[in-house]
Amino acid sequence: MSSAPKTIKIVADNRKARFNYEIVETFEAGIALTGTEVKSLRQGKATIGESYAGPSGEELYLFNAYIPEYLQANRFNHEPKRPRRLLLHKRQIDKLIGATQREGFTVIPLKMYFNERGMAKVELGLGRGKKLHDKRETEKKRDWDRERGRLMREKG
Repeated sequence: MSSAPKTIKIVADNRKARFNYEIVETFEAGIALTGTEVKSLRQGKATIGESYAGPSGEELYLFNAYIPEYLQANRFNHEPKRPRRLLLHKRQIDKLIGATQREGFTVIPLKMYFNERGMAKVELGLGRGKKLHDKRETEKKRDWDRERGRLMREKG
């Protein structure tokens, strides 16, 4: 009697982050959410395209992430763009805050998902913004890889 392995359910994905930023390191963080936010996330309508993580005192918060209101909650609903506390180890928080203040890095949310245990998580990337010529180079490489794959399929 083996149970089927559960997979992660991706709720929101920031696809432009890897194009606009050079990601150096990634972290997995939990999020402090209210009940209506969790129910709304399970419907899969959140967006993290314009969000970022930053310090507020000794803690790290996720700013500008949009989780729409849960329609069945009426007056007990949450604010859609409120700052949400990120749950990380103290050492990780210190590392991220130090990198943003001293070295000019940015903390970008890459994915928001539910893990195997059903807990809401955010994958954070520590990255530095790309220049325009770096973005062009990335696009050229992607186009060449696509063309090379097409040529290999045609040749057999």
